[in-house]
Amino acid sequence: MGESCAPAGGVAAAATDTVGATAAEGLAASWPARVRGLAGWLVNKTAVHSHRLTAEAFTAVGGRRFHYALLASLEEFGSSSQADLGRHCGFDRSDVATMVNELVQAGHVERAQDPADRRRNIIAITPAGRSRLADFDVVAADLQDVFLAPLDTEERAELISLLTRVLEHHTALHGFAREPHPGA
Repeated sequence: MGESCAPAGGVAAAATDTVGATAAEGLAASWPARVRGLAGWLVNKTAVHSHRLTAEAFTAVGGRRFHYALLASLEEFGSSSQADLGRHCGFDRSDVATMVNELVQAGHVERAQDPADRRRNIIAITPAGRSRLADFDVVAADLQDVFLAPLDTEERAELISLLTRVLEHHTALHGFAREPHPGA
C-alpha cells in the first residue's frame, strides 16, 4: 500500500486543477475527507518534506542534520557528556557515540575522558566546530525560508509557537520521543 494518496498526476496535476484550486488545495482535496482535516496527518505529511529538504540541504555542504543539532547544543550549553548531549538534542544515547565519532573525525569536536568519572566522555566543540556551526546556521536559515515559503513572518512564528506547545504537552505526558539514528 503506497504512502501517497495523490492522483496519478501528483502536485503538477493538482496545480492545473480545472476548478482553479491551488496546488496545495488540489492535493489536500484528493485525500479522504476523514483524514485531510487531521492535524496529525498534515504534520506527518509535512514532516516528509521537511526531512527531505533538510537532508538535501545539509548533504549539499557535506553535513547531516544531527551534526547541526549536536554542534548547536555544545555551543549553547557547553561541553557535556555524551548522555547529556543526547538528551539536549532528543537523540537516543546509544546513537550519540556514532554521531560524535563523525564530528571527532572531522575535527569539529573533541572527546576526552571525564576526570571526575572515568566511565564518561566529555564532548567539547573545537574552533573548527564553531566555524562549521556558523556555516550550518546559514544552511538552516536558508532551509527555513524554503520550507516555510508560503508563510509570512508572523505565520512562521505562530506555527513554531503552536508546534512547540503541542510538543511540550506530549513531552510532559510521555517523555521526549527519541529520534532513531538519522541517516542524513
